[in-house]
Amino acid sequence: MDVTLNSTTPLEYLSVEELSLRMERKQLTSVELVEHLLLRIASLDKKGPVLNAILELNPDALDIAASLDQERQQGHIRGPLHGIPVLLKDNIDTADQMQTSAGSLAMIGQPATQDAFIVQRLRAAGAIILGKTNLSEWANFRDREIPNGWSGRGGLSKNPHVLSESPYGSSAGSAVAVAAGFAPLAVGTETVGSIVAPASVNGVVGVKPSAGLLSRTGIVPVNPMIDSPGPMARTVREAALLLNAMTGQDDAESVRQPAGTRDVDYTHLLRADALAGKRIGYPARFETTTEAAQEAPEFVQAMEVMRAAGALLFPVEFKVPDSSRLGEGLMMGLKRYLGAYLETRSGIPIRNLEDLVQFNQRYPGEEGYGQALLIASSEIAFDEDTYSQLWQQMLTENAAAIDDVLQAHELDAMVMDVGSPGLNVTPLAGYPGVMVPSGIAEDGVPTSVFFFGTRWSDAKLLAMAYAYEQAADARQTPQFKP
Repeated sequence: MDVTLNSTTPLEYLSVEELSLRMERKQLTSVELVEHLLLRIASLDKKGPVLNAILELNPDALDIAASLDQERQQGHIRGPLHGIPVLLKDNIDTADQMQTSAGSLAMIGQPATQDAFIVQRLRAAGAIILGKTNLSEWANFRDREIPNGWSGRGGLSKNPHVLSESPYGSSAGSAVAVAAGFAPLAVGTETVGSIVAPASVNGVVGVKPSAGLLSRTGIVPVNPMIDSPGPMARTVREAALLLNAMTGQDDAESVRQPAGTRDVDYTHLLRADALAGKRIGYPARFETTTEAAQEAPEFVQAMEVMRAAGALLFPVEFKVPDSSRLGEGLMMGLKRYLGAYLETRSGIPIRNLEDLVQFNQRYPGEEGYGQALLIASSEIAFDEDTYSQLWQQMLTENAAAIDDVLQAHELDAMVMDVGSPGLNVTPLAGYPGVMVPSGIAEDGVPTSVFFFGTRWSDAKLLAMAYAYEQAADARQTPQFKP
């Protein structure tokens, strides 16, 4: 792909491809890029607007950058992410000097002894792990009363567009950091909405892959039935590049991908005309009432952009399955899997869920937030058959809710505004989705449109999201308004 250098764009907002081209032309080094980003983080994260997006910076980042610069000088380029900084949500293991804490003070101690599988892939691709981002503690699974984007270790992250507005969660720090120009790329994780929700209000692209497309090995679990890491970036192409770098067959991953999803280049289908002729469903409420259009004018405008790009749009009734047992299923999953993860860690204050609850009771923190979800998880009766049946039913019902509509209307995908019911159906089915910026609301908070479809349709969804993004050109740089 030909890249035209944009001399008017600040260094912190240049695309991955523009950064790489400058490095290729010897107009920039990885060391210079890392130094620039570290200065920006210092001026905005703990000073100025105090975004609280970064929990910890990698003390080895400059040395890694220098080594990668040397490789480049010797003619060895590992790939599109060579020398590019990436931030990781702080529930992803790194075997370096940084902590992996899920935002919890109970996890501070000896770092992880092995990189998560996706981190191994990133390092092999030449990415620089710049640091760890803040998150809603325990991936938003400590207590429902705690604000989105808060952790005991990092405090409260702020939305860089409107500082008084929520950054959502749980991958708040990753979304805030990318939006604020702290790094071009970040990795979040999602169980139910934790990538796409913060992406939507911070004005970045968030990709929730099909469950199992990316390895979950070395990631603090909530429920591996549906947990997934995923890219967060400023553009769809950059998200696809990050997805490419993290994919790979992990023998420890329980999900086995279909042959057709292996060795896929997720940038291959990214074309400006990728929406032409595509049949896309949208919530019928936008067809039947003007109230919906008034509530979400940016979504109505997004659909007009899609139509102009050649998409065929159809109103659909999307039935949301009963999720009354979701809380029970998540609590059972945490009880089932957290202990096994903690067995991989040593030199930290806790060994199991009960230890965690006791630690928080002894050290409640200045805010005095509760831990109702953790307590309920530790006390819930766990039965393997009940747990398996519950999740099999939930996965089946949510998958059918999507597939039935796609098949009935012969659709390629569906789109949804953030306010419509059903945003959680995609993760509860283990299906993929892509959140793309669509503009700015009157209150100054970004708006977004969500593309989703059947399992393993990740590449096709990225292509449609890319075509929309190119036509809409809707992403906005944060203004750090009060």
